[in-house]
This record gives sequence, C-alpha cells and structure tokens, in this order.
Amino acid sequence: MTTDLFAERNAAINDVVLFDVGDRTQIEFTGRDRLKFLHNFCTNEIKKLQAGQGCEAFVTSIQGKALGHIFVFAEAESLWVESVTGSALPLIAHLDRYLITEDVKLTDRSAEFTEFLLVGPQATALLERLGLSVGHLTLNSHVQHEAADWPIRSVRRVDWLEAPTWLLSVARTHSDSVQQRLMASGAILATNETFHALRIAAGFPLYGLDITDEQLVQEVARTPQAISFTKGCYLGQEPIARIDAMGHVNRELRRLELTTDVRTLPQPGTPIFDQRTPEAKQIGQITSSAWSLQSQEADHPIALAYLRRSFLASGSKVIVDHQEAIVL
Repeated sequence: MTTDLFAERNAAINDVVLFDVGDRTQIEFTGRDRLKFLHNFCTNEIKKLQAGQGCEAFVTSIQGKALGHIFVFAEAESLWVESVTGSALPLIAHLDRYLITEDVKLTDRSAEFTEFLLVGPQATALLERLGLSVGHLTLNSHVQHEAADWPIRSVRRVDWLEAPTWLLSVARTHSDSVQQRLMASGAILATNETFHALRIAAGFPLYGLDITDEQLVQEVARTPQAISFTKGCYLGQEPIARIDAMGHVNRELRRLELTTDVRTLPQPGTPIFDQRTPEAKQIGQITSSAWSLQSQEADHPIALAYLRRSFLASGSKVIVDHQEAIVL
C-alpha cells in the first residue's frame, strides 16, 4: 500500500474526497405511466415517490433473483434510474419486453451525463459553501441545480460508504470544470482502489461483482434498504414474500477481514472453509476484496463474501487461502 492510498482513506473518514464514477449508468423514464410501470418490476415502493424523493431497489426475475441493483430518483416529469457500469442495455431490454400500451419511454442518458461521488464528514459543508442547499436532504432524496455558473444537474444523497456521500450528476460537457471547482474547494481526488476499500468496509455491493442474476435478492443482505413487503404485486414478488415468511435464506453476503498480513488479495471465487471441521467443508466464497488501508506499515485484506447461514454472525471465524478470517 502506498502512503497516498492511506491518506485518501483518512481523508474520506475525516474530511472529504472525490471519486470520478462517470462510467456508471443513468436511465431516464418519461411518460405518464412511468411510476406505475417501474413499480411493477422492482422490489421497492415506486408509485408513491414524489419529486425530490428516491429509493434503492432490485429489478427481479420471476424467480425473485436479482437482474439489477438500482437507485431510483423521482423528478417532476421523469424518473432517473442509476446503476453500475454497463447495466443500461440489459435493464432496458428486460423492461422493454413488458411495454405494451403503457405511456413510458426509457432513454439511456449515460453518454450525456457523468457522475462524481463526494464522500466524507465535510462533504455536505463543501457543497453548501458552493451554493448547493443540500443539508436538509435525507437518504436517497435529491435536488436539481442547473445554474449557468455551477452546472450540476442533480445532487443525490446516497451514503454508500459509511459517511455522508453525495452523487452528483453532471453533463459531460461540464465534467472538467465541475471537478476542478470541487477540488479547488478542498475535495481530494481519490483512486478507484480507495473507493473499493471504502465500499467493502461499508458492505456496499456492486452488481456484476457481488451480485449476479444467480442471487435471490434477500441473499444480498440489503432487505431493509431495498425491499418493501407492503407494496403489492410485482414480478418476482411471490418467491420473495415466501422467503420472508420462512424467515431466512440459506446464505447471505457478509464482510470479512483476514486477521493476518498477506501479500496478495483473495480473488473473486476464492472458497471459504469452516475451520472447525477436519474435512475443511466449504461454506462460502469471496466476491470482491481490497486492502483495508488502515495502516501505513502493514495491511490486510477485507472482502465481501457469501456465507452459509450458520456463519453469518459477527465474530464467526472461517478460513480463506489457509488464513484465518473473521466475519465483521
């Protein structure tokens, strides 16, 4: 680990850092049926969203598996769906299959708008100093701001990284000027490596890495944030409700920390074993990993992993790459 990465991590925890996440997906939904239509294909309450509100959700298959992990932001005349890089094509193709007579239009805006992630305890104050009134916003709420002298289309409160976290949507033509102004105001531009360290430490999964269409949505362990059990029928609702009635799934996503220093990170797919059994029974696997960035002198990996139900409790000990790891 370099001193710079350690400094970036500390700035995110104590001050404010800036991540360029401009390759993420943004899809605009327009038309009078947009709320009702999206409501019918994802796990959270969409129909009741008012302009300025938002939510986290899964787009699901009929089997209750995750076809996408999305963030929905309602505006006066549209809905904006935000997700990981490369998800516009599969999400639009999936939803378009069900468009018959509904007044809904889906438009991929990813090439037109970039995004920045502003993270840290001083992030809110920085935006306020720049004239963006955001201090009142709650999780997943947002404001639009398209002044000529400060061209940020939307500021969204997301808190993905265990610190005040703001997602800024900006026209690509203004990307450089917005980045320069944020940095001139005190934000430290940080690397992708630091982003992954912070998101894994916070337990924030990414679709395509930690979530695939093989996962039942409750296995991702985002149920309180992303699943409503009172919204009524939607595609995949029956198996999801059945799992809720049963009380559990057989595996869930958890954070792990290797307790000894190693030279290499465990790779996605690395098996996890039960240390208590002589036959070393596999009880899970790594989905993503990063260096913890907690020390300049020595470092150890942290990871996200799916684990069997009997190993989900914080403090459970397991084996990864012949090293002891603990469930956080």
